[in-house]
Amino acid sequence: MKKTLIILLFIVNIIHAQNRTEQNPNLIIIMTDDMGWADVGFNGCKDIPTPNIDMIANQGVRFEEGYVSFPVCGPSRAGLLTGRYQDRFGFTTNPSIDPNNPVAGLPTSEETIATVLRKANYKSAIIGKWHMGTHPDFHPLERGFDYFYGFLSGGHNYFPDQLTLNDLSEVTEKWQWYRTKIIENRTKIETDDYLTDELSDAAVRYIDKQAESDQRFMLYLAYNAPHTPLQATEKYLSRFPEIKDKRRKTYAAMVSAVDDGVGRVLQKLEEKGLDENTIIVFLSDNGGAKNNASNNGPLRGLKGDLFEGGIRVPFAIRWKGTIPEGQNYKNPVSSLDIMATIVSLNQIEINPKRTLDGVDLMPFLTGKNKGLPHDILFWRKWEQNAMAIRKGNYKLVANQNKEKYIPDLYQMDLSESEDKILKNKDKVYSELLSDWNQWNKELKDRIFPTLQDRWWTTQD
Repeated sequence: MKKTLIILLFIVNIIHAQNRTEQNPNLIIIMTDDMGWADVGFNGCKDIPTPNIDMIANQGVRFEEGYVSFPVCGPSRAGLLTGRYQDRFGFTTNPSIDPNNPVAGLPTSEETIATVLRKANYKSAIIGKWHMGTHPDFHPLERGFDYFYGFLSGGHNYFPDQLTLNDLSEVTEKWQWYRTKIIENRTKIETDDYLTDELSDAAVRYIDKQAESDQRFMLYLAYNAPHTPLQATEKYLSRFPEIKDKRRKTYAAMVSAVDDGVGRVLQKLEEKGLDENTIIVFLSDNGGAKNNASNNGPLRGLKGDLFEGGIRVPFAIRWKGTIPEGQNYKNPVSSLDIMATIVSLNQIEINPKRTLDGVDLMPFLTGKNKGLPHDILFWRKWEQNAMAIRKGNYKLVANQNKEKYIPDLYQMDLSESEDKILKNKDKVYSELLSDWNQWNKELKDRIFPTLQDRWWTTQD
């Protein structure tokens, strides 16, 4: 009897392990920085080939209306990493780059995607840009990640000879943090290659290591390209002799370097037989910026705006063998959905006091659910007293208003031009404004000094 019971338990464990293998895919999130909506082939780009990035969309899903939760880097990434509207915990803008401030960053009370996935025995890495705080309490290795290779601040120089500062303690003026050396885990290292290539190299090494140990993993590959400064090597610049505008040419070279890196990641997954057990997501943290020669195409606005150009981004997902390929998904989705999806697949319990704002996208992408993933999406810019809400085919937006909210109502239109403002939809206007005001009551004001805070002038 005892022997029979042992055999039955053994069989049950095998079945359970098989089920977990099917439901616990690896996850790779590739995020670019300040990339224009129209600067990938799957959104119609003509002057910058992006065959590897496009492969994710072509072999999976292109999101026609893929949104992020904020139109600027830091808060957008905080939303991605927590699966929650970042204003719920007061991350309303880019925090001060202050290694002495224990508040200026992602609150330690919030669980990151890496922390949550530890509950399902994942290993997690961030490679590239952190931007979630520079105090030791905010270090990636303190926030659920097992491996870090990159930099803690919000931007960086790309050429190794320009990385002359050992760490943030040597910063004496604003933006000088762009010159700090790259960090591996907690140790500064010397690099000798173009930064985008360094990050791609690190990503491939990480995948290799996890594959060899048969370890389930999550990789957050957070490129800082094509964020300024506009810097590229001749290897990539030489690919665009037909682009005469110097800034656009350099921007194109920077995007091309990212595309090469994406190709190497995809190739490594195929080489290691991980294609069908890895979800790979590509998106930008916000829309293209005014200062980096990006192209947001037909969308109105840029980085920093709550018009579509600031919050609608290049966005695609692939899970070979599970998500039917070649889809053009037209319903609105959010970067907040990435965490909700992987949490659902792993059946991980979330703290009921910090519920997720995203939804599991899998039923919608596999055709099991024909409805809308989101009835409503919200945005807030606390500093500027600006707001936006998307509900069905309507959008209410007050892009910049430091006095009080005076939103305009649009029937969804990419240009959001003044002549498209709806004047006779009082009921819809009132309903959306009421929905937004109700949501706003759940949020916090900014909890930390902003990027403008001159912390370095007070150092000993």
